[in-house]
Amino acid sequence: MSATPSLFNQHLPPLADRVRPQSLSGFIGQSHLIDPEKILSKLLEKDQLFSLLFWGPPGTGKTTLARIIANSLNAEIHELSAVSSGVKDLRKVIEKGKANRDLGHPTILFIDEIHRFSKSQQDALLHAVEEGVITLIGATTENPSFEVISPLLSRCRVLTLKHLDENQLSMVLDRAFKEDIVLSKGKIQLDDDVSLTLIKSAGGDARKMLNTVELAASLVGNDGMISSEILNEALQSKTQLYDKSGDYHYDAISAFIKSVRGSDPDAAVYWLALMLDGGEKPEFIARRLIILASEDIGNADPRGLTIATSGFQAVHMIGMPEAAIVLSQVTTYLASAPKSNASYRAINSATEKVKSENSPSVPIHLRNAPTGLTKSLDHGKDYQYPHNHPDHFVSENYFPEGNPETFYHPTELGYEEYIRGRLKKLWPKRYSN
Repeated sequence: MSATPSLFNQHLPPLADRVRPQSLSGFIGQSHLIDPEKILSKLLEKDQLFSLLFWGPPGTGKTTLARIIANSLNAEIHELSAVSSGVKDLRKVIEKGKANRDLGHPTILFIDEIHRFSKSQQDALLHAVEEGVITLIGATTENPSFEVISPLLSRCRVLTLKHLDENQLSMVLDRAFKEDIVLSKGKIQLDDDVSLTLIKSAGGDARKMLNTVELAASLVGNDGMISSEILNEALQSKTQLYDKSGDYHYDAISAFIKSVRGSDPDAAVYWLALMLDGGEKPEFIARRLIILASEDIGNADPRGLTIATSGFQAVHMIGMPEAAIVLSQVTTYLASAPKSNASYRAINSATEKVKSENSPSVPIHLRNAPTGLTKSLDHGKDYQYPHNHPDHFVSENYFPEGNPETFYHPTELGYEEYIRGRLKKLWPKRYSN
């Protein structure tokens, strides 16, 4: 397929940057923040400046709002990405902020993906924010309550941004075709059906939609028409494929988990690398590994859960790119470990049993007896304390009235082989098979 000559071969910023609004009046979406009498409108109206955290999905305007605030309040803005910046970069901005403060000039530090900053990096920001050296505006797709240290969080106002709806995305798209230096020339065309498909595929992300338009426009023929075929090709391009809120995101994590579950460390590391290269949040992957350690390995190797949990803590502390090494270690260990879903099946079976019955009364001998009244009612009477018996075990009924049932069926793999043998000895009627 021939590409449109010269139109998108110029040295221009990306389309999303070219059509970025410069004031609140041109901003589309987030009416709960920018409408008259709402917080950002009032902030700019009164020339007030305080630290903010923008929390919301990709492509909803976090960076744009930070720049609008800086422009409107005549503040010097420095932009850093938490993915590629370190403490050294922070210190440079803080020193600049001190110099500006002495001149009575405000400094805004905008940090994209602030949730990827380690605790030590966030600590480095704290004093500068406290002392008014800089005003912090952070952008995050993750809940800041979990990802931003409490002292820093308490000094910021958290503002939540929402996905753009289809009408708002349509407005963004129309403006791009009317105002962009390239699209407004009329050589690129988009009919209504293709436009609707494009908007739906964006999933509320304006930047993704505009990036797709720009890629599709570079693929059109001489007629300049973005057809359904061209749009599909643009949507499937590797540069567009990995979207952290789209289908490929879920397909990739599914392939990753199934590779670990299937005991293939090589395939698992491949999918791990693909996700990280696509910008996936490492903590998301680490959380999935913790779940897998219990769901698919369980007591076949109890160390798996400990290693996965430690891996999550390490990933959270150090951030990328070194977090990839930690994730690789955890992934290869869990993929190579013996597998069992016995714990997973046990809780599912027990939950199904509980939901199918009315809440049972707790047997008297198992009830708590913290007061004289409960003791007079025989709570805890005849309970046999296992540690007073040989092998610290006594044959006792711990179920409600009725026959005990078997929910946990340990396998004969890994450590569960030992567990199975012990349970056969302790509870022969239940574990005879």
